[in-house]
Amino acid sequence: MINYILYGVVGLVVFFILYQKGIIFADFEFIDPKVAVEIIENEENNMTILDVRTKEEYKNEGHIKNAILIPVQELKLEIQKLEKFKSRKIIVYCASGNRSVAASRILKENGFTPYNVNGGITRYKKEGFKVQK
Repeated sequence: MINYILYGVVGLVVFFILYQKGIIFADFEFIDPKVAVEIIENEENNMTILDVRTKEEYKNEGHIKNAILIPVQELKLEIQKLEKFKSRKIIVYCASGNRSVAASRILKENGFTPYNVNGGITRYKKEGFKVQK
C-alpha cells in the first residue's frame, strides 16, 4: 500500500515538473533564439517582445532591444498594457525559459499568440546575440 502512495506522489511530482517546464500541455510555440531574431528582424510590425524577468535582471543583465518589461508575477494584473498588441506575435523570454512558460500560458489564456524563447536570454546571449543595458 505504501508503495502505491509513493508511486502516486512521485508521479505527481514528475507531472508537475513536466508541466512547469512546458514539456506537456503547452498550447503555445517554443522557438530558439535564432528564430526569435529572425522574427524580430523580419516582422517588426507584427511582433512584440516581452521580458518577464525582474526589474533588476532587466536592468543589470541586459535585455532584447525594444522589449517591454512586465515581470511574470505582475502579468495577470498588468495584462491590459499588452491589449494593443493582441493581434501580434509576442516573443516571451525570461532568464532560462521557466518563467516565460508560465507567462506564455497566461498570455495564451488571454487570447495572445506567445512564442516562448527556449533557454531564455541566457541561451540568447550564449548564441552570440546582443542585448541592451
